[in-house]
Formats: sequence, structure tokens, C-alpha cells
Amino acid sequence: MNTTAPTALVTGATSGIGKEIARQLAAQGWNVLLGARDRARGEQAAAEVGGTVLPLDVTDADSVAAAAAAVPALDVLINNAGISLDIAEVITDVDVDVFRRTYETNVFGVVAVTNAFLPALRGSAHPRIVNISSGTGSLTWSTGPNPQFDHVAASSGRGAAYRSSKAALDGLTIFYSHALAADGIKVNALAPGLRATNLNPRAAGLGGDPAEAAEGAVRLATLPDDGPTGQLFSWDGTVAPW
Repeated sequence: MNTTAPTALVTGATSGIGKEIARQLAAQGWNVLLGARDRARGEQAAAEVGGTVLPLDVTDADSVAAAAAAVPALDVLINNAGISLDIAEVITDVDVDVFRRTYETNVFGVVAVTNAFLPALRGSAHPRIVNISSGTGSLTWSTGPNPQFDHVAASSGRGAAYRSSKAALDGLTIFYSHALAADGIKVNALAPGLRATNLNPRAAGLGGDPAEAAEGAVRLATLPDDGPTGQLFSWDGTVAPW
């Protein structure tokens, strides 16, 4: 690793948006740590984008602690790891265990990783946290026309576990931005739009280029010191409503 270059950790970086974020930061000369549950997949992704694999399962306390202990200095944390397990079209048909498992990664995992890496981030001159959220987590967009998805088609609660977990993540973004303001840590969330990833079959078949969304995340990761904090941004750089 380049000892003079800034360091970023991207969770869930073996594919999709996370991998593209890692690729773009590495291309800018950053030291990039690719958080990966599967070390073999992590090694392959790291070799492709020019980063270093960091074994990390955000749902496992021991894994999170070990990863944090291995990273004494960090400039940017990008909480990208996320899952979507919903298959029901109506919220009343979703088993509560789907909610539990989804929140374990998308919400509790973010809290665990963020808290574990705060000591390393506090040592940075320009610390940033970027939470990869979803436009479907916006309560405003879920109740009216918006630029990212058909709110009427989703009004029965399709994807409710995933969508509500991202609404919770948006709340965490606000709370962390307030709590860490005195440390100079900027915390923002990104609504990346539907991307061709392995998040779920619909995304895989209908989504756009993950690299486009990654550009939005990199923009938030490299904000100037007078940049915003505690906001939700669409992938195109516009502010999105909560």
C-alpha cells in the first residue's frame, strides 16, 4: 500500500456497485480495502481493481472486530454491503424472518462496522462516511412521483423489508452526521438507482450501469471540507428527499 495515499474501505466490494467504487477509487490512486465475506472472491476482485482484500462479514461481531484491528488508519468508509431477500409482492405476505435477516446486514451491520472503524477514521484529516441507501427507502418518493421508480406499482409494499431497511439507514445517516460533526466526519447517503447487480433478479435484469452509481459514491467520498453532511443524494448529484 502507498503510505502517502488516502485509504478507503468499501464493504460488500466483490461485485456490483461496491466493486465499481473500489475500481474508481483505486484508479485515482487510493489505497482501497475491499471488504469481503468470501476471501477467494475478495482476492479475485482486488486483483481486478487494484485493491487489497479485507475479510469482513458485517453480520459477524468477531469478523468486524478483527477487520477493524487490522486497519489502524482510514480516511473513507463506504457502507455498501446490503441484501434484498423480498420475493412477495405484498407486505402482508412477507415473513418476519425476512425483515430480521435484511436488517441484520443493511442496518445493524452498518452500525457495527461504523462504530468499529471510528477510531481509525478520527485520525484522518478528511474523514468521510458514505452509506449506500436506495431511492425506494425515501418516504417522500414512496408516496409520490419521483425520478427513480414507480411509486404506485410499489404501493403494496413490494420489497418492504429492503425498502424499510434503507429508510432506517437514512435515519442512521442523519444521526451519525450529527454525532460526528465535531470530529469533522461527513456522513452522507446515496440513492444509486436501479443497477445491474446481483442484489435481486429485477436489478440483474433491468438495472443500469453500476459504474454510474459508483461515481456518485466516489463524489461523496471525496467531498471538500466545506461540503455537505447529513444528506441523501441521488446518483446524479442532486439532493433527494428523505
